[in-house]
Amino acid sequence: MNNGTSGHPLIQLRDVRKLYPMGTEIVRALDGVSLDVYPNEYVAVMGPSGSGKSTLMNMIGCLDTPTDGSYLLRGQNVGEMVDHELAEIRNREVGFVFQTFNLLPRVNCLQNVELPLIYSGKTRGQRRQMAARALEQVGLSDRVTHKPNELSGGQRQRVAVARALVNNPALVLADEPTGNLDTKTGREIMSLFETLYRRGNTIMVVTHEEEVAHHARRIVRLLDGLVESDVRVENPLLANQDISAVPG
Repeated sequence: MNNGTSGHPLIQLRDVRKLYPMGTEIVRALDGVSLDVYPNEYVAVMGPSGSGKSTLMNMIGCLDTPTDGSYLLRGQNVGEMVDHELAEIRNREVGFVFQTFNLLPRVNCLQNVELPLIYSGKTRGQRRQMAARALEQVGLSDRVTHKPNELSGGQRQRVAVARALVNNPALVLADEPTGNLDTKTGREIMSLFETLYRRGNTIMVVTHEEEVAHHARRIVRLLDGLVESDVRVENPLLANQDISAVPG
């Protein structure tokens, strides 16, 4: 782990604006956001409904491009990319974890985790090996052949985390990752994120929950499409606990 201030930024946003026409009005979802995120940072993004956090997540995840301003991901200008280039960089550089898991119900865990690898040119054997390794990382080696409906909510979210990790992306981007989980299971998932962070992953979590945000090392708060505050977390939850084992 580093302190998030050395080397070149992984994410570099400069005066980013995203405008949407709505009837005769122009909605300023982002209205001049500048933000740097470095490799192996753990950042939480917070803000009330309409603050721009979902738009910012879509931008950082290469699901959308700025109306104005610039976005560099690993030095590449995302704002100038066309759709197929965005899809390629998204598949290669970003692992997504969603509140609703987004797993395919009719295939098993291994096949769900393999999905991001299908267009990567890997052989079937390579894909299976990488997917099995990712499931092992999240403590689910014994659930490889199970389908999502045979798993608990926490196990489903771990499968989603494994899928996000399988390509060894530059960034793991999580949208309300504990939103559909009970408190105990949510804490287990945050413990898993802590483990991944300590292993060197870069993590951004979009959340409205203060407890979830305080697992991160930095909290960025948005309001009305602008960065309201950007502060380091002095005593992050789990930071001083022994979590060498992934929760079972």
